Amino acid sequence: MSARQKKVIVTCAVTGSIHTPSMSPYLPVSASEIENAAVDAAEAGASIVHLHARLPHNGQPSQDPKHFMAFLPNIRKRSNVVINLTTGGAPNMQVEERLQPALQLKPEVASLNMGSMNFGLYPMLDRFHEFQHGWERDYLEGSRDRVFKNTFSDIQYILESCADHGTRFEIECYDIGHLYTTAHFLDRGILKGPLLIQSVFGLLGGIGVHPEDVLHMKRTADRLFGDDYYWSVLGAGKNQIPLATMSATMGGNVRVGLEDSLWDGPGMLSRSNADQVKRVVSILHALNLEPATPDETRDMLQLKGGAQVGF
Repeated sequence: MSARQKKVIVTCAVTGSIHTPSMSPYLPVSASEIENAAVDAAEAGASIVHLHARLPHNGQPSQDPKHFMAFLPNIRKRSNVVINLTTGGAPNMQVEERLQPALQLKPEVASLNMGSMNFGLYPMLDRFHEFQHGWERDYLEGSRDRVFKNTFSDIQYILESCADHGTRFEIECYDIGHLYTTAHFLDRGILKGPLLIQSVFGLLGGIGVHPEDVLHMKRTADRLFGDDYYWSVLGAGKNQIPLATMSATMGGNVRVGLEDSLWDGPGMLSRSNADQVKRVVSILHALNLEPATPDETRDMLQLKGGAQVGF
């Protein structure tokens, strides 16, 4: 397939657990904000929106399905976008809690973290000093001594719990060993292709952002998975657009969004998820590439379709 014919899957991570509400007034927190941000991102060119939920009164991450149901049905009514729900939740949650939205709501796609790791958020305290809510500073400070637990048992529990729902997974790999863990579950038949491998770069505790790190991830995934996977890149913080560009030039897919980066340039906050999607889509166009539509993405990843979800 020629470069001009290549369709690139654009994922937008609309709101996550990493950043706290005090860090940016543009981070969607309420159900209506998340709904509008997801629809706007889809209209800007995202074919997948990756969603977390938050408590509306203080923005704290929540895995209670009722908070997801406050926005999911409306997104489905307004958009054909593929909806991807987190099973990562937040690093301070237990796996049973993290699983509930995917287990109960049966999305087309759910995220899946492929290994335990130190998950260092505390460097953000060097930049942000004032917080609106009591939990925020403690959440960031606590990451000095926190392990984001994703054992082999946890991963198998998530995969087998969702096996009968037709949900496929955004496989989040923060380091090379996570690719080998993915291969382990693929070899055992617990995980099935085609895989969507989301390589994550630039979070403290995971792989770095040097071009050699990106190449090493891609070479390893090619060797392990051959033609049975789609490769995507998530660059954290200021690395978001440079690494997305690198991924696109290497034949990969891209992920942007305020979950991964609050920034639109040095010292300048991004005003919306849609703005980040528009920027990466403009880069794709400059490279003679086109963003995949939601239905093209469904075909590529062999998804079950929006009519088969539980919301």
